[in-house]
Formats: sequence, structure tokens, C-alpha cells
Amino acid sequence: MSKLPNAPQVSLALVGVSRDCFPIELTRTRLAALAKACRKEGLKVTACKTVIENETDAMAALTEVDQAGCNAAVIYLGNFGPEGPLSIFAEYFDGPVMACAAAEETGENLIDGRGDAFCGMLNAAINFDLRDVPVYIPQMPAGTADELVPRIAHFQRLARVLLGVVGLKIFSFGPRPHDFYACNAPIGQLYDMGAEVMENSELDLLGLFEAVDEKDPAVKRAARKMAAELGEGNTYPQLLPRLARFEVALERFAEANLGSRQYAIFANKCWPAFEKAFGFVPCYVNSRLSTRGMPVACEVDIYGALSEYLCYLASEAPATLLDINNTVPPDMIGKKTNLKGAKAEDLFMGFHCGNTPSCHMKSCSMKYQLIMNRLMEDPANEPDITRGTLEGQLRAGPISFFRIQGAADGGLTSYVAEGNILDIDPRSFGGIGIVAIPNFARFYRHVLIGKQFPHHGAVAFSQCGKVLYDAAAMLGIEDINTPLPPTALYAGENPFELT
Repeated sequence: MSKLPNAPQVSLALVGVSRDCFPIELTRTRLAALAKACRKEGLKVTACKTVIENETDAMAALTEVDQAGCNAAVIYLGNFGPEGPLSIFAEYFDGPVMACAAAEETGENLIDGRGDAFCGMLNAAINFDLRDVPVYIPQMPAGTADELVPRIAHFQRLARVLLGVVGLKIFSFGPRPHDFYACNAPIGQLYDMGAEVMENSELDLLGLFEAVDEKDPAVKRAARKMAAELGEGNTYPQLLPRLARFEVALERFAEANLGSRQYAIFANKCWPAFEKAFGFVPCYVNSRLSTRGMPVACEVDIYGALSEYLCYLASEAPATLLDINNTVPPDMIGKKTNLKGAKAEDLFMGFHCGNTPSCHMKSCSMKYQLIMNRLMEDPANEPDITRGTLEGQLRAGPISFFRIQGAADGGLTSYVAEGNILDIDPRSFGGIGIVAIPNFARFYRHVLIGKQFPHHGAVAFSQCGKVLYDAAAMLGIEDINTPLPPTALYAGENPFELT
């Protein structure tokens, strides 16, 4: 697994369990085969030497994997397994837990070699539930060593997301703008998921910015890196030192205020007072921090920042936040255009002012925020305080669209959809691309509108919906939505609409 900045590294333990009326060697042999298969596929695992048969073994295994530095564990039923002790291990282990079971390997060894782990998983699941312990159980929990490896690899990615959330601190600056209550952020549900929140005012942010000197070596380094990244798109070179000061201020604030947590993200107010106080828009800086695994959500969208961070962890690549913005005119869609399984009505333009990392742009340059410019500056003059966006067409390729949202009633909802950004010129401003998600049109009506999701969606630049879906479920979210085919109705959908 590659090392990601501002993200946990998963150290995975394989813990074998054995019911005392079955041969313990069956679990030991199968565990060794599983560890070998994992390592063959590049998965770094620690095979626990203690095989759990009883409660004393469970406590010894906990000590062993803790001393080995493991922060995620796979409970492996090499045979039927002792459901009480193994569930005690899951309850006391401080990290994400997966459970899986050994399948019988051959019909030539079904006397001493039959483990009945397929049966034991049923009892293990009951005990996890009795103890109220969230354990990830894959779609196919029983398998041979080779069959279980990809499921364990999936759990490793899932564990990174879950560890990221409980190690996370979300910094926000400013209240949501007036007429922008959609991205509301009830805090209680964030605590329920394990994240920490620190809210600050725009005056705090301004003070941080003003405390950074333009001659600071860190500012000069940041400005040089900005110029190198922008290349020919560096249309406002004189603005870079101010942007660099802002970037350095945010980074230093995060480092100084992590407190009990290890990872940081931001949700910051960026209009309407920001431009007049700071003299620029922060979009490009937001994009640069997102590139380094520290998303900065626009418009104080705290749940948007969290969703973007989860996309980053799930995809192992920088993510972004986009508006589900506008429809695509018919004259932009050619008859032979490959819509990647979507229909014309499923297309929309994903847009934001200029916060998407440059690595996900087909082309980009620094520009000014047109909407703010209309409101704040004289059109007869050159843009000034609205400069600082990173604009251009988003790079074509697979994506996952995702959001977790705290509901007004105290619950949590989520959605996950997979699709593609198409290689079609959007012919518009901002960081923008044409998004094709199969079955999106009905999903838009019955999930996004029907369940009051805001217009911001987090975007991972790969199809990692499986990890995101399981992460949402493991975080305790029961209402997880996905686009449905025409053969399946949404709750409350009129079936006669589909005839």
C-alpha cells in the first residue's frame, strides 16, 4: 500500500481462531497458507502466533497484535471457532475488524480436515451483534486462501477510511453564507462517527493570514511551487505571494491545532466577505491542499470536506468537491458519443469555481471567479479581488460521486454512484466537466431531491464505490443510496412513470 500524506497507514493482523473440539493444527495450517497468499499479492500482514481457543487466548492475542503495531485485524475462522472468545477479541481490539472463514479445500480430506467454519460464521455473527461490535463481513465470507486475499485487500482499503475518520479533525472558518443553508452541518453526527470538529471565525482566519510575512522562506517556496505547477497558466504571477501566504497560514494552523488527532481537513467560508478582506479568492490554494490529501471544502461545507476526505482515502488519490450544477444542452452530445452506459438525461455538468487539483484537469490556468466578479467589481476594470481560481476542463475518466450528510432529525444519510467524466468540451467557466452516471436522472429526483441532499458532491477519480459504500455502512449509516435500474423502484416512485 502506498504511503499517503495526511492519512493512516494500515498495519493488518491475521488472527486465527479454533474451537477446542477441532484440531488446532487445522487453523494453524490454514492461517499460514492465508498469510503466504496475502504476501504473494503484496499485502503486508502480521500472522498472530496466538490462536484463540478461549478468553485467555483472546487477551494474549490482543497483547501480541498491539505490540506488533497492528491497527486493523482479520479474525480468521480456520475451523468452527469459539464465538465467545473471538467476539471478545473484536470488542476489545482498538481498530477495524473483519471476519472471514476457511472453506474446505478438497474432497479428499473431509474427516480430520473438515473445519465447519462455514457454520461457525453464523454463530460468530450472532455474538458480534450481541456485543454490539461492528465487524466487516464480506459478501462471501468463506473461501480458500487465494479466494480470501482480494477480500482482505478490500478490507485493508476500508480500514484506511475508518481509521482516517477516527483520527480526523475538521477545521472550519466562518458561518455558512446567507442563502446557503443547504450545506448545514449538525455536529453531533460527526462525533458519532468518531471525527473531531473545531469551528473558528473568519476573523481568526484573517489574523492567521496577516501573521505570515511575505518574506517568510516557506512562503517563497510555496510561491515557486505554484509558478511551476501553473506553467503557462500562471496568468497572475504577482498574486502568487499572497496566495502562498494563505497556504502557509492554513498548513501551520492545522499542524498547531491537531490536538488529539492526526489528520486535518478544512471547510472554509470563501464569500462574500472573504474577497474584500483577503484580496483574492482561495480556490487555487484549496486545490493545492487537496492535492496533498488535505481537502478544503468551499462554503463551510463540513460534510462535504469529510466526504472528500473519504474519497481521497478510498481512491488513494486527490479528490475534489463539485456542484451537481447544470444540464447538458442536446447540441453538445453527438450521435456517436460514448456516454459510458448513461443516457442523455443522465448527464450533468459538475462544476466548481476552481478548487479541483491540477492533476485531474485536462488543461487549466489561473483565472478570476466570474460570479463573484459580477457582484463585487466594476466590469470596466480588470479583475482584482476575485482572482485566484484554477479553471479548465476536468480530465476524462472514471469517477465515484459520494456524500455523507447529517440530517436535521439527527440521523445520517449517504449516497454512492459510479460513472465517468466525458471528454467533451463543457464550453463554460470554472473547473468543470460533463459527468455521465448511468441511471442518474431518476436518482437525482428520488434520492438527491427526495432525501434533501445539498448540491455539493465529493468526487473520487476512480471507481471505488465498493469501498465507500462499506465505509458508510461501517460508520453506522443505514440509509445508503445508489442509482437504481428501471427494474427497481425508489421508495414512493410512481411505477406508471416507467411505462
